[in-house]
Amino acid sequence: MLYRVSLNGKIYEVEVEKGEAVIQAEFDAAQPQANAAPAPQAQAAAPVAPQAAAPQAAPAAAGSAAAINAPMPGNINAVKVTSGQAVKKGEVLIILEAMKMENEIVAPKDGKIGQIFVQKGATVETGTPLIEVL
Repeated sequence: MLYRVSLNGKIYEVEVEKGEAVIQAEFDAAQPQANAAPAPQAQAAAPVAPQAAAPQAAPAAAGSAAAINAPMPGNINAVKVTSGQAVKKGEVLIILEAMKMENEIVAPKDGKIGQIFVQKGATVETGTPLIEVL
């Protein structure tokens, strides 16, 4: 099966068969994954997994709040920040466990943490607000 995974600003296409994973392609992530990044080779029959660790906020104007939503259903394993804390773009904010994998939810921009909507141990669905970056 072919999966598309986002990690640290790069998108990887990974093929998994019989417990072995092979990276098929690598791309720079140009924008948050509201829409899937264009793949160089479209494979119609291959399922594509949800984007892991991709900030789910639309690009925001400078100075406005960006709510980060859960990219997939899962459990909150850790909240790494507190309200009012300054963060840098790409800094890990939350660890979301989904399908026995830990996914890092990162800051989409430099800013300050506003409201935190979840706590450790919470179960979330796709699109559930997790945290706000001001």
